[in-house]
Amino acid sequence: MAGQVNPDLAKERQNASFNTQKLTNLLYGGAEKVRRRRYIESLAISDPAYSSDEDPTFMSREELYSWGLKRGITMLRRVKELNITEEDLDTYRNAALQTLGGGIGIALHWIAFTPTIEQQATEEQMRKWLKPAQDVAIVGAYAQTEMGHGTFVRGLETTATYDPSTQEFVINSPTLTSTKWWPGGLGKTANHATVMAQLYTRGKCYGPHNFMVQIRSLENHQPCPGVILGDIGPKMESNGNDNGFARFDHVRIPRENMLMKFARVEADGTYVQPPSSKLAYSNMVYLRGTFVMSAAQALASATTIAVRYSCVRRQSEMKPGEPEPQILEYQTQQYKLFPQLAAAYAFWFAAQFMKQQHGSITASMEKGDMSGLAELHALSAGLKSYTTAVMSRGIDVCRMACGGHGYSHASGLPALFGGATSLCTAEGENTVMMLQTARYLVKCFVQSQAGKTLTGTVAYLSAVQPSPVAGNRNMSDLGTLVAAFQHRAARMVRHAAMQMQGEMQKGKAREDAWNSCSVLLIKAAEAHVHSFVVRNFAETVQTVQTVEVDESVRAVLTSLCQLYSLYGITEHAGDFLKDGYLTGRDIDAASSHLSAMLARVRPDAVALVDAFDLHDKTLHSVLGRYDGRVYEHLYEWAKKSPLNKSEVHESYYKYLQPFLKSNRAKL
Repeated sequence: MAGQVNPDLAKERQNASFNTQKLTNLLYGGAEKVRRRRYIESLAISDPAYSSDEDPTFMSREELYSWGLKRGITMLRRVKELNITEEDLDTYRNAALQTLGGGIGIALHWIAFTPTIEQQATEEQMRKWLKPAQDVAIVGAYAQTEMGHGTFVRGLETTATYDPSTQEFVINSPTLTSTKWWPGGLGKTANHATVMAQLYTRGKCYGPHNFMVQIRSLENHQPCPGVILGDIGPKMESNGNDNGFARFDHVRIPRENMLMKFARVEADGTYVQPPSSKLAYSNMVYLRGTFVMSAAQALASATTIAVRYSCVRRQSEMKPGEPEPQILEYQTQQYKLFPQLAAAYAFWFAAQFMKQQHGSITASMEKGDMSGLAELHALSAGLKSYTTAVMSRGIDVCRMACGGHGYSHASGLPALFGGATSLCTAEGENTVMMLQTARYLVKCFVQSQAGKTLTGTVAYLSAVQPSPVAGNRNMSDLGTLVAAFQHRAARMVRHAAMQMQGEMQKGKAREDAWNSCSVLLIKAAEAHVHSFVVRNFAETVQTVQTVEVDESVRAVLTSLCQLYSLYGITEHAGDFLKDGYLTGRDIDAASSHLSAMLARVRPDAVALVDAFDLHDKTLHSVLGRYDGRVYEHLYEWAKKSPLNKSEVHESYYKYLQPFLKSNRAKL
């Protein structure tokens, strides 16, 4: 059986209507980039240093931490030994981390700590800290979130009070809720941390700023004087990561430990403001863009597992006496999975758009042009919220679509869900992020009402809104679908903004009116982001011109885009019917076309997930194996359970045997 592919999966791949490799090349930026990525990934995936008969699924928390730290350090050594270039570093690290699984606390050193130095330190400070960080002579954590505050950074309670007599900052945790809580690597690994604290100088608070603080001895790793450290305990997932807590009792650090690339405090305590308050937005936009790609990749992983398994699993009878069909033949299974698959592609292209736009905005900022930053900041906040929420729900849909086996850790889906769903609250809780987008949309609506012509992703808000028209629309036409989503978003933004204005006219303060209308504002912002994703998907399909996109690739992507759009219309039919822009006949047509798209995508489903190019060693799924040999590997996986080390568990002799004996004695 070794090396053989399940015949059902082999048949699925043979019958695909397009060249899978061409679609993979499109997703990853071309054939050469795919070749390079596979080579770099292979260095990690094939490395025996990362391989082990031990399965982290069966490990205790302490074992997970130790196992992850050992292999994380191995990875850092391998980077040097293999001379991994800066260009390939992220690819190698990601492949190594995904191969390991389980969460690794030391990873936050290069994910968050080192980039903070690069982005916020002066040239002089980088000479002092960046090389030790890059060489891992020190290990750092990024300590921003507190027990009592997360998304609302301005509410952080940790203080950094400047003492001009000694030219030192005094870092202090004045309340229990000011305890730093959640930073990865803080619990047991890091010996330094960039600490976000409220800056006080000359009796005035200047808001949150970052400070470099040594938290453990470089000799024996004991906490430094005045610093209390620990691990916050088990989480839903990523339990190899020592997310920690830290309290500071008037810990003194040199003035030069304030990261001063933008703002600074002079020796006499004078605060010098940054040249622009918008400079920090660029990093936030970039980070949120990475979250959009993370959401796309997580949903890609989930659909890869569920679609492959749905072609291997056979169940029930469509017609009495006939062979059991693959469960992907059932329309109900297609309706569960294909919208998630389409969303993965839609989010992938949205992430690519964000990356391109961030590069363009960064270039403009370097020339002093900040004009496009506010729009991109608002879009990034909404996209982060929308894509991670859809992704989280989508992974669970995939889990349930795999039946009972999806509930097993062998499927890889519980761990995938537990790890990926953290993105819904990381770097900004999703509701708050969507309200940031709503605030920008209301501002744009007011400007359009005043006669300003809007551009970019909000241009549709100032366009003349078409009057409702009696049905007969072509509900499979991408232009028609994009227009419908834009009309829905414009109507909902207008409605939310007018409701808010009405509340203010009744005498409510702006803040109270905002809160009274916040549910409407959230829904309007979601409609805006949904509209953007649909439009970007359609434009990508229609305009992309590369050697990778032949007519067969474009055709299958067009079907996916139609499926994604039609599913959105049928799921939110009330929004489209509200003012009569779409009619009941249009919604019926959309539903009919959606059914046709499910049937259209069905023959290409396996090829579409194969195009994500996910290796078995990074997928961590018995159900989603490329070869489809699910059942024999499920059996082998179960035999690894520590409970199977002995035929009779010791607890039998301690508890069950005497209990049974006493009961039998009474018979």
